[in-house]
Amino acid sequence: MDSIRVVNAPLIIEYEEIEKRYDELKKEYDSLSEYEEDSIGQWLKLAKAKGDTRDSDQVLLTLMVELHRKIDELTALVKDEERDFVKLENLQRIEGIGYEHFKLENSVLTLGKEYYGRIAMPVFPKREIPLFFKAVKSNMAEITLMHDKDIKDWSAYVVARERVMIRELKKRKESV
Repeated sequence: MDSIRVVNAPLIIEYEEIEKRYDELKKEYDSLSEYEEDSIGQWLKLAKAKGDTRDSDQVLLTLMVELHRKIDELTALVKDEERDFVKLENLQRIEGIGYEHFKLENSVLTLGKEYYGRIAMPVFPKREIPLFFKAVKSNMAEITLMHDKDIKDWSAYVVARERVMIRELKKRKESV
């Protein structure tokens, strides 16, 4: 257990123990799946499946889709149609992350208990990543369930944080 390696990451998690509301929390988790996307996301997946996008610049296409989503988001904001997330009981800062674990700043978890949470990830596109996790220490959690696309983005974020840490260590060594 002491060999779990995490890197510093400035994230915040909203979470709750799943014991009492598992069905409601699982329903939200499923609704935040990459398969439950908006209409533009569904259109893009269908177009890719049919091969209609093979001659397109994928980066430009992704940026255009995200621009469309931003416009939809702003429209919803103006119309006061914000997405309702399930209200979760707790909010904590994450001190560090690893590929399958994360460490909270405070010791607030109950060993062995299972939790559901959402993390606002600073990835492109920005979004809430839902996950289920289990407490392996009072401040250390093991991720037990996360959507495939979110696993890829989580892992990429861990790598990015590792690179930041390596650059910081390198600068410290050079200044000594």
